[in-house]
Amino acid sequence: HVFTHRLLHARGEAETMLMGAATVAPLIRRLCPGVEIESRDRFSQLVYAGPKKLTRLPRRSAVVAFSTDAVYAIAELIRRQRGGAAVVMGSLSPRTRNAQVALFQSGEVDFLVATDAIGMGLNMDVDHVAFAGLRKFDGRRTRWLHPQEIGQIAGRAGRYRKDGTFGVTGDAPDLDADVVAAIEGHVFQPVAAAEWRNAKLDFGSLHGLMRSLAAPPPIAGLTLSEEAQDETTLRQLAGDDTVVRRTRDRANLIRLWEICQTPDFRKTTQEEHTRLIGMMFEHLTQRDRRLPEDWMQGQFNTLDRTDGDIDALSARLARVRTLAYVANRPDWLADPQGWQERARGLEDRLSDTLHQCLMQRFIDRRTSALLRSLNQGGATILGGIGADGAVTVEGHVVGRLAGVNFEPERGDTALENRALRGAVERAVAPEVARRLGELAAEADDAFTLEGAVVLWRGHRAGEIVGGGPFSPRVRLFGEFGADTPRERAVRRLEAFVAAEATRRLSVLKRLKAAISEGQLKGLARGLAYQLVEQFGVLDRRRADAQLRALSRNERRTLKSLGVRFGAFTLYLPALLAPPANLLGAVFAELARPNWRPALAALTALPHPLPPPEALSLRGLRAVAGFAAPVAALERLDALARAAEPQAAGAVRLTPQLLAELGWKPGQAEQILRALGFQRAGRTDPAEASLWRRRAAAATDASGQQGSPFAALAPLVKTPAQQRRRRRKRPAARAAASGSAA
Repeated sequence: HVFTHRLLHARGEAETMLMGAATVAPLIRRLCPGVEIESRDRFSQLVYAGPKKLTRLPRRSAVVAFSTDAVYAIAELIRRQRGGAAVVMGSLSPRTRNAQVALFQSGEVDFLVATDAIGMGLNMDVDHVAFAGLRKFDGRRTRWLHPQEIGQIAGRAGRYRKDGTFGVTGDAPDLDADVVAAIEGHVFQPVAAAEWRNAKLDFGSLHGLMRSLAAPPPIAGLTLSEEAQDETTLRQLAGDDTVVRRTRDRANLIRLWEICQTPDFRKTTQEEHTRLIGMMFEHLTQRDRRLPEDWMQGQFNTLDRTDGDIDALSARLARVRTLAYVANRPDWLADPQGWQERARGLEDRLSDTLHQCLMQRFIDRRTSALLRSLNQGGATILGGIGADGAVTVEGHVVGRLAGVNFEPERGDTALENRALRGAVERAVAPEVARRLGELAAEADDAFTLEGAVVLWRGHRAGEIVGGGPFSPRVRLFGEFGADTPRERAVRRLEAFVAAEATRRLSVLKRLKAAISEGQLKGLARGLAYQLVEQFGVLDRRRADAQLRALSRNERRTLKSLGVRFGAFTLYLPALLAPPANLLGAVFAELARPNWRPALAALTALPHPLPPPEALSLRGLRAVAGFAAPVAALERLDALARAAEPQAAGAVRLTPQLLAELGWKPGQAEQILRALGFQRAGRTDPAEASLWRRRAAAATDASGQQGSPFAALAPLVKTPAQQRRRRRKRPAARAAASGSAA
C-alpha cells in the first residue's frame, strides 16, 4: 500500500517514471490515465534446467530457500562439497548483505544461498538459480509460490545478453510444464488490483483513527490491504486505559501513530513489539516529550558487544537497527545526532562481525581460492615457499616443504584435500625437481640416519624398507617430481645407507672380505661364513666340533677379525654396541615387523617365531623360549666364575647373580637347562642351587642342519692319520742321485 500511495500521490512536477513488469500495465492505465508505456524486451533467455543435486550445481549458482535453517543447512553442505557459499537473507543488515554479495561478485565464492530477498534490489552475476523449496511462509500462512514469484526470483539468472537457467534442487518437487512455460515465456496473469490503505487519517479520536485506516478504496482497481503491523499494534494498544486516556489529546494521538510505525526488525512476537511501542509512547507523552537518555543508554549497553554466534549477533543487530530508526526521528531524542552516530557505529561493528562469522562458518576460503585458481586453468596460481619451508598458494598456507617431502596441512573434507593436491603440485613441483637434483649429487656428509629414516640436510628424505645392511632398499618420501630424478635420488639414498652400514658394521664387512679374499681357510673360513650368515651371533654348541679342531693360528686370526669365543656364543662384540646395534635393529624390524624385544632383558618369543636374523641383528639369541641378550649370557658365565672360582664351569644361582642379570629364578633355570646345565644333586633349600654342565654327548651334524659345512663334521670327528716321512741318510741320497744320473 505504500507503493500505491506513492504511485497516486508522489508524482513529479514534469514527468514521473515507473518501472515494472508487463503484468501491471493494464492496472497502471486504469490508475493513471494518459500514461505512456514503453516495453523493453529481455536480451537473454531464461531456460529451465530441471532438477539437480546440490553437489552437482554449476558454478555461479544461487540456491534459494525459504527459512533461515534451510539456508544454513544448504550453505554448510556447499562448504563441505564445493568450498563455500555467500549467504543473503532479508534479516541481515544492508552492510552485511552487501558484503556477502561482494564475495560472490568478486568470485571468491561461486555459490550464493539466499532467501527470496535476492528477488529484488540485487544485481548479480548469477548463471543458474536453483529452488530448494517452492513453499514459503508469507507472514500469515505457508503457501505455494505463485508462478510470477518464481519468475521474479529465477530472473536473477543471466545478465544482459548472457542466458540464464533455473531449476530445482534438494527436496523441491519438479516444476509443472505449464509453470515452466509461463516463466520461460514471461507470461503471467495480470495484476487485478493494487493494495491500498487510506492516507487521509482521522486524528479526532482513537476510534476515528482506526475507522479511517479501515476505510474502503475510493476508486476501482484498488483493494484494501490486509492489516499491517502498525495497525495491529495500534489496535492492541487501544485496549490499554492509559493509552486511551492520553490519546484524547490530538497531539498524543498523532505521536502514538508515529510510534506504531516503528518497524520490528527484531521479528519477535507481536506482543513483545507492542510492549516496546507502549513503553516508548509512555516516555514520549511525558512533559518533555523525549525518550529519556538513561533509557537509550540502557538499551545500547545491553547491545554494545560483538561476541556470540551468528544467531546472537543477528538478534543484537536487529535491535540496534530498531534503535537506529528511533534515533533518526528528529523530535524523539534530546540529542538525535549523537545517538545516530552511536547507532551507526554499533550497527557497522556488528554487521562486520556478523559478516566475518558467516564467512568462517560457510566459506572455506583456502579451498575456495584454490578451486578458483584451478578452475581458471592453474596458470594464474600464485605460490611461494618461505625460508622456513612454508608453502603458500593464493595467500593461504597449504603446508610445508621439508627437503623433498611436502607435508600438507590436512583439510577437513575430501574436496579440500583434492584442491590442496592440485594447487600444491603446480606450486612446489619445480622446486622439488631442483632439490631432487641436488640430493642426487650430495656427498655422504649431507645425510644422516635416524632409525630407518634417512635425513638430508636435517629433513626426512627417505626410509629403509627392505634388503640387507649392505644392499638396502630405500623409499623416497614425497610424491612430486618426475620418475627419472626420483630414481636417481633413491639410488643415492641407498648408496648412503650401504656406506653407513659399512662404517657401522665394519667388523662384519671385514669378516666378509676375509672370506671372499681367501684370508681364511678351512674350518676358520667355515666358522666365519656362519657368523656372517647369522649376522655375528652363533650358538657355540652348533660349532663345537669345528672349534675343537681349530688350530691356535686359526683362532688368533679369527680373534684379530673381531670374533670372540664366548662360553655360550661365538659373536662379534662390536655389533652389540651403538651405533652398530642401532642399525641392526632397523633391519631386524624389517625381518619381523611390529616386534620390539628388550635389548638388555629377557623377552618371551612370539608365535610364530621370528627369523634368526631378527634376533642376531639385535644381539639376541633364542634360548628356552626367550630372546636372550648375548651379552647377558656371557655375563652369566663371568659372574659364575667370579663367585665360584674353585667350581669351574658351574653356576650357583645366588640372589646377587640373579639381580645382576635381572632374571627371575624360574627364567634362569629354564635358560641353564637349555644351555646344557643340570642341577648338581640335592641342595639345602636355604642355599642357592648349583648347576653344572651335563656330560658332553657325541656331537653330530644335527646341530648344524642347513649349514653348508655340516658335511665336514665327520672329518672333524675322525681326522685322517698322517704318515710321517722317513728321512734318508746322506749316503742313500747320493746313491739315489747317482742311479738317476
